[in-house]
Amino acid sequence: MEYKRSAGILLHPTSLPGKYGIGELGIEAINFIDFLDNSGQKLWQIFPLGPTGYGDSPYQNFSTFAGNPYLISLEILFEEGLLSKTELDMMPISDPHKVDYGSIYVNKLKILRIAYENMKKMGNSILHECEDFCENNKDWLEDYALFMAVKNYHNGIVWKDWDREIAFREDDAISKWKVMLLDDVGFQKFLQFKFATQWKVVKDYANEKGIQIIGDLPIFVAYDSSDVWANTSLFTIDSEGNQETVAGVPPDYFSKTGQLWGNPLYKWDIMEKDNFKWWQRRLQKMYELVDIVRIDHFRGLEAYWEIPGDAETAINGKWVKAPGKKLFQTFKNTFGNVKILAEDLGVITPEVEELRDSFNLPGMKILQFAFGEDGDRKFLPHNHIKNCCIYTGTHDNDTTKGFFDNERNSKSGIYEWAQKYLNFYGDDICTALIVEAYKSVANIVIIPMQDILNLGTDARMNFPSKLGGNWMWRFSWDQLPSELSKRYKNMTKMFER
Repeated sequence: MEYKRSAGILLHPTSLPGKYGIGELGIEAINFIDFLDNSGQKLWQIFPLGPTGYGDSPYQNFSTFAGNPYLISLEILFEEGLLSKTELDMMPISDPHKVDYGSIYVNKLKILRIAYENMKKMGNSILHECEDFCENNKDWLEDYALFMAVKNYHNGIVWKDWDREIAFREDDAISKWKVMLLDDVGFQKFLQFKFATQWKVVKDYANEKGIQIIGDLPIFVAYDSSDVWANTSLFTIDSEGNQETVAGVPPDYFSKTGQLWGNPLYKWDIMEKDNFKWWQRRLQKMYELVDIVRIDHFRGLEAYWEIPGDAETAINGKWVKAPGKKLFQTFKNTFGNVKILAEDLGVITPEVEELRDSFNLPGMKILQFAFGEDGDRKFLPHNHIKNCCIYTGTHDNDTTKGFFDNERNSKSGIYEWAQKYLNFYGDDICTALIVEAYKSVANIVIIPMQDILNLGTDARMNFPSKLGGNWMWRFSWDQLPSELSKRYKNMTKMFER
């Protein structure tokens, strides 16, 4: 479907301001929505909301259905009486400009456990609300809560190395371990209850302001996840839990050896037999959380890069066809004309374009890819179409200021090429590129918050294929110029967004 002409900002909740080491779903999320509203923005794009593990990537979750407990607002728990002031103050105050994953892992989960124990003692309506949530979400929550409890029991090791009976769900192992880890399972359910409760307040407030949330759906799920552990028959996993094949992409703009993601691939023939029931449940859950779904690595639903499970790089893979048309027709039959954006970057073939266009899905245009003699001309604004979404860059790119600073120093000619195209020879080429994005005929423009603030490479969110140091950036309100909202409000009016 085509979208109204509009503008929005890309910012994950982890990047929100706050004093407890990570952005939370409390007052600062509400304040950010007010900033969007005051700036004329109608869209807020985020990354996947699931619980993260090693590497902290929101694209590698312990569950595609669960929420990230790190985002739970401790201040709201205090307001609800689930934490005392003394208990709240146990959480150290951290660097406001970086996510402190170490402190969160050590300290925040302990405080959330205290809140859980306090809830059990209260025995009032909040306990009944939690029980209702658990009942309404049991189709995924039972597996997820047990998975996390057993994982913690085994000190966080990957599921296939657990005690064999529970790793491979033998005989009565599920019921046995649920009893053995009853309180830990209950704690995991509590975390999901509080995440869902707080996120609903945030989403409802955004919708009341006329702002829609764009959520990200990674095409693949993590190997070390409740999704795979509870549904091994749907994935390329052998009887010993080993990965027969894994996902990734061939050599591209980001890596000369490709990207070896390591996610298990789907057994599409098995999934087709029940009309893609698992995928339908997944999409339904997404629309409880967000208004528009961006499918990351959309091209993998037409054909995916299959890599041997024991490969060290992504070079020796092959393209394998996926049943994309059948899947999207199932979505259409079940959900109607749902709002989906297609991340159609990378190796895009006519078949991928045909799949995208046959369901009228907007694709993506990245301006950073457009410039220079070797730039990709389809990303230049004069080649845009209405039914697409334009970005200055994504979470995998450098910030726009960082990108142009680097190109100016490298003497590649890209910076000068962009100056000529934009007819801009001043210092703030980042803002000039944003204005160009707003001018585009593309119905949707999304600008990363780092570019809104004109920040350099230090504010970059992610370096693909690099372990450590990613997903840490946060902003603070003192970084916003006083006239920023007014400037963007005027831009949305001028360019009819």
